[in-house]
Amino acid sequence: MIFPLEELIEYDRNMYEITSAASRRSYQLSMLKDPEIEDNDGKVVSLAARQVFTEQIEFRLDV
Repeated sequence: MIFPLEELIEYDRNMYEITSAASRRSYQLSMLKDPEIEDNDGKVVSLAARQVFTEQIEFRLDV
């Protein structure tokens, strides 16, 4: 899967928040060597973004 462009276009909340969440999730997936990465052709960022946009994971940013 490529980066979820349609979800990005339709996203109506804070863009910094979603970018930060996807970035942090990418790091987590890489460190854990999640097997789902291989199913996504090794594309960690698009996998993380998909998880964030489809709400497979929840996130919150501490200020």
